Amino acid sequence: MAVKRKPRAPGGKKKEKSKADFASVFSQLRGVMKAYDSLYNVKTDQPKRYYLETKDARSKGNPMMFGAVILGKAYVSYHLVPLYLCPELKKTVPKELGKRMQGMACFNFKETDDLLFKQLGELTAASHEAFSKKK
Repeated sequence: MAVKRKPRAPGGKKKEKSKADFASVFSQLRGVMKAYDSLYNVKTDQPKRYYLETKDARSKGNPMMFGAVILGKAYVSYHLVPLYLCPELKKTVPKELGKRMQGMACFNFKETDDLLFKQLGELTAASHEAFSKKK
């Protein structure tokens, strides 16, 4: 039996977010993460990728990722490694923000959302505090 699909929007093409929309999301999320660049090493700062790592060796003699913002094809990802390493932080993730969670330490966004980005900023601050205490 064939699967019925919803009819496409007028014009016959799927509505996709423009690259400019994702660039705006990336820029705002990068701003949230960039607030910590004096506390961590900026390993990568490119138009589609922003990556922070610890200044000291933490994992097998190497610096460890704190977080990253990555502009992908389908969404912009905000990775926050302390969520993986400090399970108690997961309990503090607001319900609305939790709906954007993919896996244990990643949030995906397709559009800007001031409330969610504010919550993500607060979660990033709590993550930094918890991460700083773990050696």
